[in-house]
Amino acid sequence: MFDLEIFSPVHQWKHEVFAQKELNVFIKRDDLIHPLISGNKWRKLKYSLQKAHSNGKSHLVTFGGAYSNHLLATAAAAARFGFKSTGIVRGEEVQNDTLFLCRLHGMKLVFTDRESYRDKPALYNKYFGEDNNAFFIDEGGASAEAVTGCSELVAELPIAYDHLFCACGTGTTAAGIITGLYKHELATRFHAVPVLKNGDFMRGEIDRYLYFEASYDLHTGYHFGGYAKTTPALLRFIKDFVAGTGILIEPVYTGKMLYALLELAKADHFERGSNILAVHSGGLLGLLGMKEAF
Repeated sequence: MFDLEIFSPVHQWKHEVFAQKELNVFIKRDDLIHPLISGNKWRKLKYSLQKAHSNGKSHLVTFGGAYSNHLLATAAAAARFGFKSTGIVRGEEVQNDTLFLCRLHGMKLVFTDRESYRDKPALYNKYFGEDNNAFFIDEGGASAEAVTGCSELVAELPIAYDHLFCACGTGTTAAGIITGLYKHELATRFHAVPVLKNGDFMRGEIDRYLYFEASYDLHTGYHFGGYAKTTPALLRFIKDFVAGTGILIEPVYTGKMLYALLELAKADHFERGSNILAVHSGGLLGLLGMKEAF
């Protein structure tokens, strides 16, 4: 009942560094799944929608910042599949393109101060504790159901890659992909690139969703100052990448991850002949909040 036809092809990323190092690098285009419910957003929401429906819930309540791709994806998914939706937004009331699209898809927005926002279950209970139709979806869609949805990506891969990269914000997508690799008994080395400063904590966030011991790499040196922070070097890389490939990326997630992959290739981190896959996790409308940076 709650499904989208998955269109996520694998495209090769050609670069002089990869040619020099004899690496075959590809990008899985999850950004093409849906215009608004794109990337890992659909994979994270799919089973939460099923759970809400099975529990007789008709009102999705979730959380995010003023430029949250997750808020917009939830609004679009709710409209698509017949749910009511509310987004609890961190910070003072503002107007922007992302929130306009949320409202256009029928989402009611509730703005709250940053201190209150830290306790999301308390906020949910404050506004919707008496609403028997309401269903809680955590910020970013993080949940065990999201891990299951993200694990399905592995079954779509055309070959067994030597290395697989993805950006990390909550660790949910990473945990899902690691779980998928484990289920399919693949020897692929997984690489997580945290987009937040001091990202060592991400290992704990990933591991709490795993029911097995997993070995993977956590590359914490590519946050560029922290979440949604940029540097001239990152922005220059993104401009060159988009102009050179025709694949749109953004500075919050995928841009940082692909930058990390290229730098690791330059440093001979991979064996020659390796097949490497990077997951494009969507989030492209986040660019709307960062136009001035470019």
